Amino acid sequence: MALNDKTCLVCNCENSMVLDTGKLSKALGFDVGTIHNNLCRTQLSHFENALDSEQPLVVACTQEAPLFVEIAEESDNHGVTFVNIREQAGWSAEGEDATPKISALLHASQYEAKPARLKSIQSDGMCLVYGAGQQALEAAQLLSQKLSVTLLLSADDDLVLPRISDVPIYRGDIEKAEGSFGSFQLTVNNYSPIMPSARAGLDFAMARDGAKSQCSIILDLSDNAPLFAGHTHRDGYNKVDAGDPASVLRAVIDLSDMAGEFEKPIYVDYDAGTCAHSRSQQTGCSKCLDVCPAGAISDAGDIIAIDSGICGGCGSCHAVCPTGSITYQYPPRTSIVEHGRLLLKSYYDAGGENAILLAHNEPFGADLISAMARYGRGLPANVIPFAFHSVTMMGHVEMAALMASGAQRIVFLCNPADKDELSGLETETALTDAILSGLELNESPRCTIITEADPDIVEASIWELSKKSFLAASPFAPIGSKRDIARLAFGKLHALSPEKPDVITLPAAAPYGRVDIDQSACTLCMACTSACPANAIIETPGEPTLRFVESACVQCGLCTTTCPESALTLIPQLNFTPAAMQPVTLYEEEPFCCIVCETPFATKSTIERISGQLAGKHSMFADGERAKLIQMCENCRVEAQANSSEDPFSSGTRPRVRTTEDYIEAERGNRTAEDFLMDD
Repeated sequence: MALNDKTCLVCNCENSMVLDTGKLSKALGFDVGTIHNNLCRTQLSHFENALDSEQPLVVACTQEAPLFVEIAEESDNHGVTFVNIREQAGWSAEGEDATPKISALLHASQYEAKPARLKSIQSDGMCLVYGAGQQALEAAQLLSQKLSVTLLLSADDDLVLPRISDVPIYRGDIEKAEGSFGSFQLTVNNYSPIMPSARAGLDFAMARDGAKSQCSIILDLSDNAPLFAGHTHRDGYNKVDAGDPASVLRAVIDLSDMAGEFEKPIYVDYDAGTCAHSRSQQTGCSKCLDVCPAGAISDAGDIIAIDSGICGGCGSCHAVCPTGSITYQYPPRTSIVEHGRLLLKSYYDAGGENAILLAHNEPFGADLISAMARYGRGLPANVIPFAFHSVTMMGHVEMAALMASGAQRIVFLCNPADKDELSGLETETALTDAILSGLELNESPRCTIITEADPDIVEASIWELSKKSFLAASPFAPIGSKRDIARLAFGKLHALSPEKPDVITLPAAAPYGRVDIDQSACTLCMACTSACPANAIIETPGEPTLRFVESACVQCGLCTTTCPESALTLIPQLNFTPAAMQPVTLYEEEPFCCIVCETPFATKSTIERISGQLAGKHSMFADGERAKLIQMCENCRVEAQANSSEDPFSSGTRPRVRTTEDYIEAERGNRTAEDFLMDD
């Protein structure tokens, strides 16, 4: 539903924002009505009156959303959404110029992305607390009020046993941990239960290594390294600094309710049919395996396997996948582009200029933006927040599409705690800038990654960004696969290029390019055609011709690793000409036809080379008639061998069958046993 079909309530928060009714109404495209100044307090009746209408409500305030929701629940109108125009726009050193951004935020808030599929998870409430000393015991005792808790001590110093043992206590060191929320599997060394007779100190008995255990939830208070890679994305596992009581308390509160049935988004979908990971035990693309921070992706032979229970939704695999076989669903690529396009269109329609998108994770980015707005200059009027579950799912295709839609720059605001997970995003931003540089549309990098948690540093970095306009908006409908959308976006950007080059060079490992062939080495064995996952290298039936479609090539390298002659080389580039869409001949030879049936079955050069190496030199092809077998197709060759007097499959003349008459003659004395032997 469009914004003008809803009742929009705007408040200037006790005149702390400069909002003009006329300007805002013109920017929005409809009469916004009264600009309130105290909607959540003295003017609360205006909100209550609006609830009586049948129209859904949009309230331009998020701070007091809990109050508005509580009142709305008492009415029949539950269609209330909230938009933050204060910290994101109005509270700024350029707040007077923020009307276009406010319009964009209000319009784009009404966009509804296609929801992701959900995975059902069962948690039986079995919780393991792993840590040392009294603090671990107290955390376990708090959790035991809601969960079934076991305490595993990594060290037993500074621990006073309770009068009543309400939590089972063991000592041990976790050697290995696997699984996800609802189904963790642990291997523990030095595992031993506490002795109930322990008095002044702690006594443990029957220590053993390799003990196995299962649980649904883990609270890790130990000083050891996290049990899982990318542990911040592992649901059900909470690694906390035991020296921070507030963090420990938050973890206890969060984990206390993690018993029962839960639904988790399935963040990515996977199509094994287009995966370029491997063919016939030859490895091609491993980009998703390389960038997954949580270890949710594993090698499964010619394909990969994704554990949706482990996957935390960072989306890096989706960003770097060259074929689009891994697709992000939270939200899908088309929704990302359409949402961004609506945001930018609303901004420019309202008179905005030089839009810069600030992509950030929730809630990390929103908290930083709020701090900048409250204590600093806030965001510039042309910097528009664009919130995601994870910015690392943004690939070069989404970036190019958003820039084609009018984004002059895209700034990625990332948590420094996640800096080890940014390799995919760094690769994709570098590729985007390389494409723009090749098109001469990149006077300076358009894609910027800010990895910082200090709002003062972030604010200074954002305000230093240029406000110069480089690109004219040329939006398009994001229809089709990843490579279809990429081709549309690149075409729009190419049209904006001053020189419009036919081909631009790309960095190594880019997913676009051509294949060069060493014709002197190629034998046209066609091994590369069966290995290519994208049908970029194709054979011509009945002809010794190898053809190539550049637009389909993903530069996975399977053709080069499969080629027995090492005749192929990858050339990363982006070809904008129509020829990239058409098959071109990489290599062809004159066919050789069977001398018997005249069916083409090999190349002329191959037959001539084999004849030169074997005819008259090998025992099987010693004379002229035998050498002709080399020039026959496989069917005619077998037939000729079967009909020759030197048939290699022949076992000699079959002996004559003895009959009754033979034995009668022998008895009469006319023939001897030696005669029969001579007959044989």
